[in-house]
Amino acid sequence: MPVCYLGIGSNLGQRRKNIKLALQEISRLEETRIIKLSKLIKTKAIGGPAGQDKFLNAALKIKTNLAPFVLLKKLKAIEIKLGRPQRHIRYGPRSIDLDILFYGDMVIKRKDLEIPHPRVFARAFVIKPLLEVI
Repeated sequence: MPVCYLGIGSNLGQRRKNIKLALQEISRLEETRIIKLSKLIKTKAIGGPAGQDKFLNAALKIKTNLAPFVLLKKLKAIEIKLGRPQRHIRYGPRSIDLDILFYGDMVIKRKDLEIPHPRVFARAFVIKPLLEVI
């Protein structure tokens, strides 16, 4: 099974609960298991509308046999299930945000999916938790 790294964050509603529910949903995905979860860190929102609440962010290491686009589709379904609207303000507040940071050694550059995540190395709120799970 390929090793993948995901970013997870929430700054709307009950942030810890949102993350816990997302982790439960990810653990239920077929042919997928969570290997390691970082500590949660609190960070201010970057970009988007002013006045947003702080984010709780984490990273997780998973193993999955789901293909990258199937995994993306499943993660987007989890976001919607947990209250994130399909149409939303870019960098706006969200109950849950799930990003594929790395998928094995794959490199994908398409409009609907980029792996490695294009901003993974530019964001301390991604790098810090990611270093805990690598």
